[in-house]
Amino acid sequence: MKMSSGLAGPVALAAAVCLLLPAASLAQLQVGFYNTSCPNAEALVRQAVTAAFANNSGVAPGLIRLHFHDCFVRGCDASVLLTVNPAGGNTERDAPPNNPSLRGFEVIDAAKAAVERSCPRTVSCADIVAFAARDSVNLTGNTFYQVPSGRRDGRVSNATEALSLPGPNSTAQNLTDGFGRKGLSAEDMVVLSGSHTIGRSHCASFLFRNRQRLAAGTISPAYQALLEALCPPTTGQLTPNTTEIDLSTAFAANETLWKQKFAAAMIKMGNIEVKTGTQGEIRLNCSVVNPGSSWAAGIEMMPFPAGTSDATAGEVATS
Repeated sequence: MKMSSGLAGPVALAAAVCLLLPAASLAQLQVGFYNTSCPNAEALVRQAVTAAFANNSGVAPGLIRLHFHDCFVRGCDASVLLTVNPAGGNTERDAPPNNPSLRGFEVIDAAKAAVERSCPRTVSCADIVAFAARDSVNLTGNTFYQVPSGRRDGRVSNATEALSLPGPNSTAQNLTDGFGRKGLSAEDMVVLSGSHTIGRSHCASFLFRNRQRLAAGTISPAYQALLEALCPPTTGQLTPNTTEIDLSTAFAANETLWKQKFAAAMIKMGNIEVKTGTQGEIRLNCSVVNPGSSWAAGIEMMPFPAGTSDATAGEVATS
């Protein structure tokens, strides 16, 4: 059968991505996980993302960053979406690395509402975040890849844990070590950093640091002058200036290979410390844990002896 030109690109990319992924990376999740239980799940998420993107193209980099910030704290379990922590204290969403810069929550809520109307209590918020990030990549970079799914939602979200996210002052070694702890290579880190091409940055996050580098002679005076011109003083505390992160992309040698590696790295990142099977829950509302499930907040933190089954853990929790 001859493949149509419209499908050749995405199919070829998907095949190439599979070759780049280690077999173990797909062991817990499955492409087409909702084919039977909610066959239109991905389409509904895509519709919500596309509608939001048509109104504001800035939601795309926001949703990609949302997925990254979710996966790097407690794994890809939608803990970054929670506004209330049953265990008490502020959530990841309130932490300085996320508040006020993290965005896209309303898009996830809209997608979740549409999915719940079609398939109640079936699709996790964690999977919706992963689907939305993929759709954002496709809208901005014409790169489509299949997302393995089957994630479950976590019940704990602590602001203090979000402070471990890579920051603007992280050194190359800090970044390499941080990504390594999540099972990502230095190449994965570099490839994933390519998503910054479509993003924006708060001027306050880099101007002062760059002035220090200028004084030390480690940044070009001409480049610093350009950044200063792009980032004039703010008009007030509540109106921080932002600018394009990349004025022009530095990638030009092999765009096709970069797309393949970027898709593979996104899939790999989406597999970080996932909850599957009977772990966690399928949240009805992405911003709060399900009613009656707050008892489990402490259980997720509680270590059980090796070999303890989920059923045994449940008995311990309810005893």
